[in-house]
Amino acid sequence: MKLNELSPAPGAKKERNRVGRGMGSGNGKTSGRGHKGQNARSGGGVRPGFEGGQVPLYRRLPKVGFNNSRFAKQYVVVNVSELERFEDGTEVTRELLKDSGVISKYKDGIKILGRGELTKKLTVKVDKLSASAAEKIEKAGGKVEVI
Repeated sequence: MKLNELSPAPGAKKERNRVGRGMGSGNGKTSGRGHKGQNARSGGGVRPGFEGGQVPLYRRLPKVGFNNSRFAKQYVVVNVSELERFEDGTEVTRELLKDSGVISKYKDGIKILGRGELTKKLTVKVDKLSASAAEKIEKAGGKVEVI
């Protein structure tokens, strides 16, 4: 068997049906769309799930389950590396973070995460901390207070 002797299996290659192209295909003139009406026109047809004005199935079925996203607390995340801008011995509070431009709004609280390094001795007063952030702040000689 050689590459030039290969051919597709019989019936594997089928010519595509070109609608609206004259005689023989049976799909000339209106191209199988019938005469006039919404479905005959370009862009015609109804959206998925539409049932002709009857209340569709997705609206007839009851909503089920519970999703906490509406009620969950949203914390503003600040990494340890962003605390490096403050001077030694500074008391880092939510007001200081906002005034210095580290955060733009409080939301439901502030959480310090442990990404980056900290070399300054700071007293950090925030709503939440990750274990690695608390460890890095204390390792640098600072204190952590959860308010």
